[in-house]
Formats: sequence, structure tokens, C-alpha cells
Amino acid sequence: MAPIRLGNITVHKVHEMDSPVPLLSQLPGTTAEDLTRLMRWYDQPDEICADPEAALMTFSVHSWVIEVDGLTILVDTCCGNHKNRGLPEVHQLDTRYLENLRAAGFEPGDIDLVMCTHLHFDHVGWNTRLENGKWVPTFQNARYLFSRRDFEYFQQNPQGEELHNEAFLDSIVPVMEAGMGEIVDEDRVIHREIGKGIWLEPAFGHSPGCCTINAQHGGAPGIFWGDVIHHPVQLIRPDLPFAFDMDAPAASRTRKAVMQRVADTDTICFPAHFRRSSAGKVKRDGDVFRYEFLSD
Repeated sequence: MAPIRLGNITVHKVHEMDSPVPLLSQLPGTTAEDLTRLMRWYDQPDEICADPEAALMTFSVHSWVIEVDGLTILVDTCCGNHKNRGLPEVHQLDTRYLENLRAAGFEPGDIDLVMCTHLHFDHVGWNTRLENGKWVPTFQNARYLFSRRDFEYFQQNPQGEELHNEAFLDSIVPVMEAGMGEIVDEDRVIHREIGKGIWLEPAFGHSPGCCTINAQHGGAPGIFWGDVIHHPVQLIRPDLPFAFDMDAPAASRTRKAVMQRVADTDTICFPAHFRRSSAGKVKRDGDVFRYEFLSD
């Protein structure tokens, strides 16, 4: 897709893969009524139908590249290649992610800053690549920022988080050992100032340190919301617990708060897993919300 301009900010999408799974495996409780309402504005017949048992949730796994003031910032680094994962769908991947990054106009060495909205396996994987049997930082000239709460949580190798613990060991630890990682608070101003730069905002629930990345400089605001909202059906059912939410009630409150804040504004949203162009705007739709995608 074409780059998106937000005043003095340019945003590029870099695709890694699509991953379809049964919808109810991720969002149990979704009803036929929810899907019928979704299909009014989300036309993806290969994915969504009125039968929850037959419907899919297809994750688009991608990164965003932000260009601002001469800085090149990579947001969320997907799953990564050649990594051992307990989830078969992402075990030992061999994708064209780096080729797609180059097609967008960037070499790994062009990246100045890597920011992860949270430290789940599908947001940190390309932090490192395999070189001579060793995991080394992929973006050799970059500074990597990791949220404090997530880092401290996964540093403890918590039970029940085996998939993300694997990613912590091969995609976070090598970056820290190379002296290229920095632990930051989830309300940190990263560049310039709030309203004219890049800044973090807490969005706890999906993970302990989940945050949104906000961007604005001379144009409409942008929000990179990571996994605050995974799929368009959650605009209709923000109350449903998602399979990977660590604290489901908190995650639901965060979803509602983010949508309330951006709905019917000029804010451009950059979800981590929506298909099509991914980017768009949240609109109020009666008692819930809908999404208007930017053109593909």
C-alpha cells in the first residue's frame, strides 16, 4: 500500500504474513448477531460469515515504519524467521519480511529506533535474526525500546506464558546483551513533545506493560494501538475476553477507552492485526463502533 502522510509524518506498512484461525478459538462468545452487524461494513467473505462456528479470525501480521524529522522508527517486529515456537503456525517461519521492508524503501541499517507496543511473540520476532547459529540484533544501527512492566514480567519466566517466554529469550535478551536495548516507562515521551512528536501511553490489560504509540507533527494524530484491538468484531464486542489477554477485564476497559477517545475524530488508527490497508478511523455506530478503512 502507498505511504500515509500525517503532516510531517510518513507511515509505511511492512507485511509479514496472514494467519487465519477459528474465530471462536480467539473470541469465544461472539454471536451470529455480532457477525451480521460486522458484515454491514467489513466485507471479507473468505473470513467472516454469519455462523460463528464457521467464521475465521485472520490476523495480518505486519510492522509500521514511521518517518519523522529524519528519524526512521520501526513499530512492532512481527514473528521472525527460524524461531522455535510452541505454536505450530509460527514455528520455524521463513517469510519475506526483510524483502518487504526493502520494497518499502528501507534496509535494516536504516532503522534508527525499534519500538514494541508490548513483548508478545508476534511483536518482537524480527528484533533478532539468526547468524552463524547465534541470535543477533537485526537492525544494527537502532536503539530498541522495551516497556518496563512487560520486560520485568517476562524476565521472571512466568508460568503459562511459554510462547512469549521463548520470544523473550531469543528476541529480547540478545538485544539487551548487545547493549542496544533500553527499558522505558509506558508514559515516556520518545521524540519532541506530546502533540508534536512521538509518545507512549499506557494501555494495560492485554499484557502487563502494553502501551499505545502516539504520533503527531503538523497533521492529523496517529495511534499505533498494537493489540488493544485485534479484530474489527471487537469494535462491536469490546467486552469479550481475547484468548491472549492477560487481564481480560482491564483489556476490555482499555479497548473501550481507546475507542471512545478516537471515535469521530481525525485520528488515523494503525492496528497491528487488521487486514486490508489496516489503517483507518473509528466511527460511532449506535451503541457500538465501526471502522472505516483507508483505501487499499
